[in-house]
Amino acid sequence: MKKYMETVRRIPYAFVLGPLFMMLEASGEFILPYMMADIINIGAAGHDTAFILRQGALMAVMALFMLIFGVAGAWFAIRAATSLAADLRFKTYQKIQTFSFSQIDDFSTGSLITRITNDVTQIQNFAQQLLRGAFRSPIMLVGAFVMSMIMDFRLALILFVVVPLLGFAIYLIIMIASPRYTAMQEALDSLNNYISETITNEYVIKSFASEDYEKGRFGAVNGGLITKSLSALRMMLFLQPAITLAVSLSTLAAVWIAGRQIMVGSMAVGTLAAFITYLSQVLTSLQFLANIFLTGTRAAASDRRISQVLETRADLTDASAREKDKTIEKGAVAFRDLTFRYFKEDPRPVLDRVSLEILPGQMVGIVGSTGSGKSTLISMIPRLYDPDSGAVLVDGTDVRDLSLSRLREAVAVVLQKNTLFSGTIAENLRWGKEEASMEEIRRSCRIACADSFIEEMPLGYDTELEQGGRNLSGGQRQRLCLARAILRNPRILILDDSTSAVDTATDAKIRRALARDLPGMTRIVIAQRIGSVMDADQIIVMEEGRIAGCGTHEELMKTCRPYREIWYSQKDKEETP
Repeated sequence: MKKYMETVRRIPYAFVLGPLFMMLEASGEFILPYMMADIINIGAAGHDTAFILRQGALMAVMALFMLIFGVAGAWFAIRAATSLAADLRFKTYQKIQTFSFSQIDDFSTGSLITRITNDVTQIQNFAQQLLRGAFRSPIMLVGAFVMSMIMDFRLALILFVVVPLLGFAIYLIIMIASPRYTAMQEALDSLNNYISETITNEYVIKSFASEDYEKGRFGAVNGGLITKSLSALRMMLFLQPAITLAVSLSTLAAVWIAGRQIMVGSMAVGTLAAFITYLSQVLTSLQFLANIFLTGTRAAASDRRISQVLETRADLTDASAREKDKTIEKGAVAFRDLTFRYFKEDPRPVLDRVSLEILPGQMVGIVGSTGSGKSTLISMIPRLYDPDSGAVLVDGTDVRDLSLSRLREAVAVVLQKNTLFSGTIAENLRWGKEEASMEEIRRSCRIACADSFIEEMPLGYDTELEQGGRNLSGGQRQRLCLARAILRNPRILILDDSTSAVDTATDAKIRRALARDLPGMTRIVIAQRIGSVMDADQIIVMEEGRIAGCGTHEELMKTCRPYREIWYSQKDKEETP
């Protein structure tokens, strides 16, 4: 409940007035049948037209007030529930932003999307039902009981028999349906995970002509949700018939008992009519309360899933950092006996006792086979992951002792996967520097060799990009991402195979521009093509999580067998006609 109290304290009036107005509206519900009984018993029986008109006018006024109270109560309940959901959604999103890559992997992207959308919606629906019915239904239930006893105690005995039996039946239905609703929510989570994965990778599915295969997989996952949903809803099918049966039997008993009394003149017809209305109100209130409990079951499962996110402690923080105010000025990087595993129980580390020195302003190339640990190594610099043992030093300070914000402001990373967002080209570039001028944007694009294709577009920097930059080629996306990183003017620039989709001539032009225009910036380049890093101050060769060689191109050609193998394999391909 603690996570909801902030919203309650912010708009307490909505959480108070919603139930209050619904209670006032419910009060009229059990007064109107009593007044109707008087119209029948007194006005109609005595042919008193004036009484009927007065009583009818009074009922109309009361019905108008009930309408006003009902609308007001519903509005405040919706206002409170919507605000509660919005705040909870924001808190969950805010918490996710603090997670490390490993924590996001643990939850899975699809599951986090489901929690922040569907699970929050379930809680919102329950809050709305709770505020509208949790107080209204009991008042109507008790009020109808009391009014029926006031009108005729003998008829009220029917309620004392029917209500406990119906309540027990509803309890059994809820107890059986509740775990099935939880299973249905988990099946919905699986479906959303699958949809998120397939839509995100739609290009891969189409390129392999695997639409039919994926349709079959979707059918299986969707079928699982249908099975779980039917299992839960099948029990709910008994709820309405049970209440209808209870109303019918109770009405039959009331007519049978009251009929004899009406015939002998000991009961008025209006009393029977009012009692049947009260009977319907009591049983309807029970049904509404049952629905609240069932909705609460789904909401409780969703609340547990949201709480798992909110209660997860971010494993990468600067709470214990000893030099939060330190600014990175030089851009020196050192790895000290670094070891890391993605799966901590895996006996084989991804990085195994790596030690390395990178001086300020150096251009360093990293090469190696797929899976050798190149990307993992550079992800340690901006603390996307923390090592299992050893340390990463930037300007002589362990990155765990630096402020995360200051560290990541000084380190720009262009990852293998080029990520652009919906919006204009200029808006995407300003992710690197929000207040950047157009002159700064053009300069960064010139260095990244992106200015040529941007200026050829009809709208230039105001060109709208589709989600993920799908209306650009792979090479254009890479150059925009590089320009965005350069715009930040970081002390350390990390390029993770970020020119793989660029032709060799443009790649060489970019390297020359980086060396010419950013001479004091430390540049770390992961490359598949040795030609992209041949002129580096030092080249690191990674093999199975270890450094197999370190030096210039000429030195490695003499001393490092893996480097020579890569070089000759690439050279042979270039020479093959």
